[in-house]
Amino acid sequence: MNLCDKILDMRRTLANKTPDEIGQEVLVAGWVNTRRDHGGVIFVDLRDHTGLVQLVFNPDAAEIFAMAETLRDEFCVTVEGKVRARDAGLENPNIATGKIEVVVEHLEILNKSEPLPVATRDEGQQSGEEMRLKYRFLDLRRTSMQNMIKKRAEFNHFIRNYMEKNDFIEVATPILANSSPEGARDFLIPSRVHPGKFYALPQAPQQFKQLLMVGGVPRYYQIAPCFRDEDPRADRLYGEFYQLDLEMSFVSDGEVVRQMLDPLFKDLVENFAGKKLLFPDTPRITYAEAMEKYGIDKPDLRYGMELVDLTETFAGTDFKVFQTDCVKAIRVPNGANLSRSQIDNFTEIAKNEGAGGLAYLTYDGGEIKSPIAKFLSEKELAEITEKTGALDGDAIFFGADDRSKVNKVLGKLRIEFADFYKLKDPNVVAMVWVVDFPFYELDETNWLGRGGIEFGHNPFSMPKGGLEVLQSAKTDAEKLNIVADQYDIVMNGYEVGSGAVRNHNPEIMYAAFGAIGYDKKYVEEKFGAMLNAFKFGAPPHAGCAPGLDRIFMVLNDTENIRDVVAFPKNGSGVDVMMNSPSEATIEQLNELSIKNIEKR
Repeated sequence: MNLCDKILDMRRTLANKTPDEIGQEVLVAGWVNTRRDHGGVIFVDLRDHTGLVQLVFNPDAAEIFAMAETLRDEFCVTVEGKVRARDAGLENPNIATGKIEVVVEHLEILNKSEPLPVATRDEGQQSGEEMRLKYRFLDLRRTSMQNMIKKRAEFNHFIRNYMEKNDFIEVATPILANSSPEGARDFLIPSRVHPGKFYALPQAPQQFKQLLMVGGVPRYYQIAPCFRDEDPRADRLYGEFYQLDLEMSFVSDGEVVRQMLDPLFKDLVENFAGKKLLFPDTPRITYAEAMEKYGIDKPDLRYGMELVDLTETFAGTDFKVFQTDCVKAIRVPNGANLSRSQIDNFTEIAKNEGAGGLAYLTYDGGEIKSPIAKFLSEKELAEITEKTGALDGDAIFFGADDRSKVNKVLGKLRIEFADFYKLKDPNVVAMVWVVDFPFYELDETNWLGRGGIEFGHNPFSMPKGGLEVLQSAKTDAEKLNIVADQYDIVMNGYEVGSGAVRNHNPEIMYAAFGAIGYDKKYVEEKFGAMLNAFKFGAPPHAGCAPGLDRIFMVLNDTENIRDVVAFPKNGSGVDVMMNSPSEATIEQLNELSIKNIEKR
């Protein structure tokens, strides 16, 4: 009987449990982490998913010792032996099993390993990301990756427990679905059975979860896979991601959904991740307030440096640079110590966001210093100091242009200054609900490929004021002032979830599309199933969809979302391990009635 067969007769002991078995015979299995020859005795650190345990091979067991001499890193082995305490002074305090070792009596090499192309240990020099992704099956052996996988499972379990305790029902929705306007490109799936027609992978289960509400499901949830053909970023995977998709019927106010999710987020931060919440009660701010104060709709509130409006201060200024629609500033604590080259670097960042330059003042030794100080009046300087709260040692940086550009430039600089001064405490989580997003917005190219006024996010949100506000808005300006009962949850500067009260009334949906030039025929062609369902007593309903990959990334102190997913694609959207995407054969294309057209 080999040792694999013995597992059926003898319970395998995991590495982290061996200290409980002193004096006992154990069977352990795993990979060779390291091998060391010491004066005729061979020591091997065996690794399994729970940790390390030291194996001892004595030369008096000649056959086993000879096998041990052939062991190399990442050989897969199983051994049988007796656990004993290490001699005094030979303990290893760096590992949990450092007070014991296993004297090996039997060894079986289950599989050898070729020389390793990537590191399988966290210690020492790490491999580059592209190689780690190509050999992800080896990269996953690292202790940090094993811990990530286990923690992600606990994370999902934590969420499911909360949802079920609150009477949500888990429902799986279709993967082969129809195209839906969620703000990104669809992945299309050609139909073999229906030539020329296509399914679409769901960008989100939006329409299905709303139909579940119509179908009488009171509270729905699922940990849903979503598919979007968007360019990857450090905080966004290419192609696919998972979200906690949820919906609640008979809800007509988004605050009900927000209050339902607040305890879950608080629990995840404090009890799952062991971090501190900056705000015990998650604040609510409007989209307009977020843009005016922070220059972005996903503000990181772990640090200050709010945008201060100085437009009135410079209403009659002689300084031409500030003779513009909007002038704002941010106070950078201790910014007076920035060197000229450092200020030049921040100036380049501002220019990349569309600014013509970057004006500033520094407060140093009781004096206000700057190339622009001589162009400003005493009254203007005094108001700047008062409104910004500037202190000695601080710097004030200005933005002057149209309001949206000023917000954009200073919002970007605010983030860059926080990074420069290391103001982002990784042990603190600042959460905020951003509410009242614009229902419509100006968009040069929308999901239909045309420009003009379009939906800010998607057409399924309810405008605040309902049908009346849509019918009364005649001009473009009036339409752009309509807000939706729509909300985002933001965590440390990352938008980690969006939600809304849904438009469940056919008349309001027709009006919402009609206000920007789409007729009833178009709406019925695109959303026939939804509209038909809404004609049969659809209840009001609302929901949200927190992105689990991104939340897990924030809670695990990483800025690269690919580090918290088992099998991600690279930054170009390529799976370098499985070599996808790949070309289809002529036979496959013919079967699907598809012809490749060379892109010029």
